[in-house]
Parts: sequence; structure tokens; C-alpha cells
Amino acid sequence: MEAAPSLSSPLGRISISHEAVAHIVGRVAAEAYGVVGMAPRNPREKLLTRDRLRQGITIGGSAEEGITIELRVVVEYGLNLAEVASTLRNRVQYEVERLTGLPIAEVDVRIQDVKRSTA
Repeated sequence: MEAAPSLSSPLGRISISHEAVAHIVGRVAAEAYGVVGMAPRNPREKLLTRDRLRQGITIGGSAEEGITIELRVVVEYGLNLAEVASTLRNRVQYEVERLTGLPIAEVDVRIQDVKRSTA
């Protein structure tokens, strides 16, 4: 991952790692209506990623230009995919801005699969 974005204040700088932002995104996605799970970018990521909340999430950008977030999700069968993606995109942007203070340039939601809920 790239260098951590930082915010400047009169008292110093605050750096927030991309891993921390990815963890926030993962928690928001896990709680989102219609999201059954996260999808890895490739089979290796599924084996190498220990933290399942960060699986399928890519963070880029900087604090000056804005953070870019890409997440790959599995959505519950039978739901409106565009509506689930739009709601997730808005919630991720809101929560990351609220919790970190970092500007968000872009949130890309990629629906990798559709599955029936196991509940």
C-alpha cells in the first residue's frame, strides 16, 4: 500500500494508514444491507489476507487530492444491485470522512458475485 495520508494542524501532523481506512470500509460494508460478504481481488488475496474485513478493499490517493476507495462485494440474490451499490458507496464515503476527516475523491463498488443469504 502507498504512504499514509496525513492531516496538518497547528499542533502537528496526523497520519492515518491505508490499512486503518480499509478496516473502517470493511466494517461499514459488513454492516450494509444486502452485502453478504467481501470478494478477494484474486485467489492469492484470499489466502494471504488474514483480516477478512480488509479483503477485497483497495485504498489509494492522498489527503490533498482525496482518498480513492475500491471495494469488491458479494450481494444477496433478489435485491436491486444498483440500489445496494449506491447505498454502500454513500455510507462508505460518509463514515470514512466522519471518522478520519480525510476527503474522499472516489468510491468504486464492484459487485463480484450474487448469492442467496445463508440466514
